[in-house]
This record gives sequence, structure tokens and C-alpha cells, in this order.
Amino acid sequence: MKIEENYSLKEHNTFHLSVKARWFIEYCNEEELCCILHDEYFQECISLHIGSGSNLLFLNDYNGIILHSAIRGITVVEETDDTVLLHVGAAEKWDGVVAYAVARGWGGVENLSFIPGEAGAAAVQNIGAYGTEVKDVIETVEAFNQLSFEKKVFSNQECCYSYRSSFFKNENNDPHIVTYINIRLRKHFQLNLSYKELQKELLHFDNPGLQSVRDAVILLRRHKLPDPEVLGNAGSFFMNPIIAVSHFESLKDEYPNIPFYLLGNDQVKLSAGWLIEQCGFKGKSHGAVGVYEKQALVLVNLGDATGDEIAMVAESIRMAVNDRFGIMLMPEVKYVG
Repeated sequence: MKIEENYSLKEHNTFHLSVKARWFIEYCNEEELCCILHDEYFQECISLHIGSGSNLLFLNDYNGIILHSAIRGITVVEETDDTVLLHVGAAEKWDGVVAYAVARGWGGVENLSFIPGEAGAAAVQNIGAYGTEVKDVIETVEAFNQLSFEKKVFSNQECCYSYRSSFFKNENNDPHIVTYINIRLRKHFQLNLSYKELQKELLHFDNPGLQSVRDAVILLRRHKLPDPEVLGNAGSFFMNPIIAVSHFESLKDEYPNIPFYLLGNDQVKLSAGWLIEQCGFKGKSHGAVGVYEKQALVLVNLGDATGDEIAMVAESIRMAVNDRFGIMLMPEVKYVG
């Protein structure tokens, strides 16, 4: 177990903000996690469990305990003629899990290539891209209740998955810490090519398969999104808004080229990036905070930005989009502090 005081979190958040944690604790297995949860000092302190910090915005130093998992490993626990079930440690890099699956010819996660973060956080956030969400492959999630200290294995249904949300993100539920996820992949699969830009990219590949899809997704993401090692960012800062068809129809009269995706149930999903771009933010900088020139959905740290400064720019974007379109964007990034 690793325990550090006044620990720099600069390498534990992809905005690379210069913030510190009063205490930083990294555990290597479930037994160590249980010891931490039962500790009286831990119970008296505020605490936050993080993955690789790819979806966090620290507004200031964290005057409490930051927990981080070092539980790794990918194990085949069940295999049939058609499927394989993988037991994955929460601290495994998600893209490493995808690479592992694709290399063995197991389908289901190839569209989720090159998404930063760890496997446990992927299950909490219900990450998604190019028509696929991690909920599509998750069979169960193993997690510890931080209040009762009990371990529970959540079925996919019990995870209550929806767009970028889950049981674990709902603040009305007891806080839980994910230790393992179990994902079922397919040996006989059908490629998900529902997104036109992915279809277009795959025209450059002969007889596209899992590796071709993975390569195409990586190329697309590299083209659209900045490398956080070069330019601090947390990927998509806002969720794509879902609105009523009646609201969409009124917008379409004024903006005939507005991109959209029909969801059914009288709902339409819009592109948050397009809305932000229409408000003139794309490629603009505001002090040390920028809106990425290739994707307006991404806020970037141009050097020495603070979390507060990034939050202020995000709020100005939200207000502008709401004033123009009557839509209040919701952050996909979690604010801390």
C-alpha cells in the first residue's frame, strides 16, 4: 500500500493542474481496500476515489484523502464456442483491455479504442463512442460499499446504465468503489459501423475486421482530440444534450443544417460541439484556457490554467448556448472542490 502526504496530483489528472491532496493512498488488492475503509481516520475524512483523472476538474487542492486502485490483471474466467468472459482489474488501462481483446479476435469493444482512463472508471462513467457503450459488454461489476464495507456483485441491470451515467454516479446511492469488471465478448461478431465517419475511414482498409476498426477509431480520435500528454484536457467536456422533438423542430426551422440523432420516445440527441461552435468559441483562447481548434467540445489547458479558470470558461459556454438555443449543456467532466 502506498501512502503519501501533500501529494501532487498533476500526473493524476489529464488537465495537468498543479493541485495537491492532503493524503494519497494507493491499494493493491481488495484486502488492502477493506483495511482502508474500516480505518477510523479514513471514515472521519472526506475522500475521493479516482482512476487516471481523465474525467476530473480539480478546482483547488483536495483537503482530504485521494484513493487510487492498483488492482490490475485480465483473466479469462469463462469461454464457450461463441463468447468469452473477461475478469478485469479496475486499474487496468481501458485501451489496454481493448487491445487485448482485439488481438485475440474477440469483438464488442473495438469501437471504444483509445478512450483514456481505467477499466473501473469506464464502468462508472458508461463510456461510449461510435455507436457503442461499455454497458453493451458489461456482465457484472464488483464493488465495495464505502458505508457498509460490504462487497456486492452488480448485474448489468443493477448498474442502471444510461447515457454517460450509472448507479455508481448517482449521488442518491451509497458511494461504491469498483474493484473488478466482468465483460462478455463475442468470437462471432458483427462490426458496428453505424457512424458515417467510421464507415468513411474504413474505406481505406481492405476487408475490415476488428483491428481495422480499432485502427480507424484511433486515427479518428487522434485527428479530433488533442493528446493530453501534449495539451492538458479531459476529452469531451460536455455531454451531448437530449431534447424533446418539439424543441428540435423549432430549432430546425431556424438552423436547417443542425446535426441530430433520433432516439425515439419523443427525444432527439444533438451535438454539443456544434452548438458551441455556432456560438463562436471554437479555437478561441481565454487566458490560459482554450477551446480546441479541431473540436469545440474540448477545453484545453494552454499552460498554467487553474481549475477555477477552466470552470469559468465552461460556464460562459453554457450560458451562451442556453441564450441562443434554449439548451443548458451539462458537464461530462466531474468538478472536484
